[in-house]
Amino acid sequence: MALPFTAPSRGGNAWLCVGLASSFPNIIESGSTILSEHLDSCNGKGSTPGCKVFYVPTADSSQARPVEGDAILRSEGGGLRDQVLVFKYKGKIHAIDNRCPHSAYPLSEGVPADIEDFGIAFSASLTCPKHGWTFDLFSGRADRANYKLRLWEVQLRPRADGQAMAADGDGDGPEKDEEVWVRRKQRMG
Repeated sequence: MALPFTAPSRGGNAWLCVGLASSFPNIIESGSTILSEHLDSCNGKGSTPGCKVFYVPTADSSQARPVEGDAILRSEGGGLRDQVLVFKYKGKIHAIDNRCPHSAYPLSEGVPADIEDFGIAFSASLTCPKHGWTFDLFSGRADRANYKLRLWEVQLRPRADGQAMAADGDGDGPEKDEEVWVRRKQRMG
C-alpha cells in the first residue's frame, strides 16, 4: 500500500559523476571562447575540449554516457533533448541542457560571457550561436522573450579514490581536486 503524500521516485534524477574538477579548463575570457573548441589544457599536455557533453536518459540516468564530436547532433548522441553540457567559467562549474530552448541548437557551440552593467559583471551567460540570444547561467532566463534554459544541480565531492590534490595549472603548487556530480534540478511540488 502506497503512503499518502509521497511522490514516486524519478529514475532520471540520480546524481551522475562527470569527472574531476581539474579536468575542466577554466574559461576566464568573457565572450572569447566557443565551448566546444579545444583549449590549452591546464597541465600543458596538449588540448582538451572546454566542455563535456553527456547523454542522460530522462527515464534512467544510470544509462548516462559521454557524447563527443559530431555524435552530439546524430542519433547515437541520444538527441539534444537528453544531453547535459558541463563546463567551468571563471572558476564556477555550470551544468545546463545542451539544447537551446528557443531553436533546439547545441549550446556546446555557444560562447560564455559576463552580463555587465556599466562595466560591472553581475552574472554570467551563454550565447546561442544560431540566433545570438543569451541565457543567464544562474537563472536560465533568456535576454529576449520568455524562454528559459534548464539548469542542472552541481555538487563538488571529495574524490572516491582518497586522493585530494591535483597539479595546479598556475604552477603555484597543488590545489584541492574534487569530483563533479550533476543531476537534473528537482521540481518542487
